[in-house]
Amino acid sequence: MPVLNAPKQIVFIISLVLVAAAVMGALVAIPFVSAYAFWIAVIGYVLLAAGVALKGV
Repeated sequence: MPVLNAPKQIVFIISLVLVAAAVMGALVAIPFVSAYAFWIAVIGYVLLAAGVALKGV
């Protein structure tokens, strides 16, 4: 079973900002974000998963 680590604070904050922007883009019309809200959220969660799965990230 793989060992999971806590992500660094900067990785957590970046992923949080991306997911928050995606949620806001889904609720409110924001020019670029609203068109790609799903993919922005996916990128945020993938970044967070990479920060948890990879050591030192």
